[in-house]
Amino acid sequence: MNRLANETRNTFAPGPGPRTVRTADGQILTVPDGWLLLPPGDAALTRRVKGAGEHWVVQEKKGRKVFSRGVWAPATTIESIQVDLTLERSTEGYAKRRESDVRRREKVQGEYVEDFLGAVIRFLAFHPDYTEVAQRLAQLVTDHATPVGSGTVARTKRIPVEQRAEAAVIAWMRHQTTGYDNMSIPRARGERREVRRMLARRSHQLLENYRRGIVAPLDCPLQIALRDQGEPKRIHPAP
Repeated sequence: MNRLANETRNTFAPGPGPRTVRTADGQILTVPDGWLLLPPGDAALTRRVKGAGEHWVVQEKKGRKVFSRGVWAPATTIESIQVDLTLERSTEGYAKRRESDVRRREKVQGEYVEDFLGAVIRFLAFHPDYTEVAQRLAQLVTDHATPVGSGTVARTKRIPVEQRAEAAVIAWMRHQTTGYDNMSIPRARGERREVRRMLARRSHQLLENYRRGIVAPLDCPLQIALRDQGEPKRIHPAP
């Protein structure tokens, strides 16, 4: 708890100048002399610098997302840790650990992609007449939603995979089977959320037709979207 509180105290927003930060209550602080800004991108280096002593974390909030703008810390601290980390990464043992980590992550990712694909197909629950349509739609949604770093709902662990699958399908349909991307939506509070809800209801109704085996017309938005997307990638079993 103390560590969390300390990290919160050391977190700032970007300031108006190149060597300034802004506190939560709006105060402008000047970065101490002899400090450098370590840019984001090297998680191991950032973690060690933050654990080595005094530092300032800079984060910028845009909408509901928070973006790292780097860590201010003494230049001597950053340079010393960079040297140590470079030497460590040059060893054969480090290379083997990295290779093992990559294989492990690929295996975990492959298993998750398979699980997610199955969850999407279960959510769709199309009539047997539309089995191929369900497979193609599930592949397209999975291809879009599951890559690491995609930032989609499929990557969150806060809700069960079944809910992630449903949300990913509805999001895909919102962009592919409706005019959402070209809509002019007023900036009034809650307006965009209401439009999404309305389009989600339409998508659920469209999916229900496929579950009941109703013959889809040639101008069905889903059929058009699937034709425009072409053949999706195929998900292969994880090794």
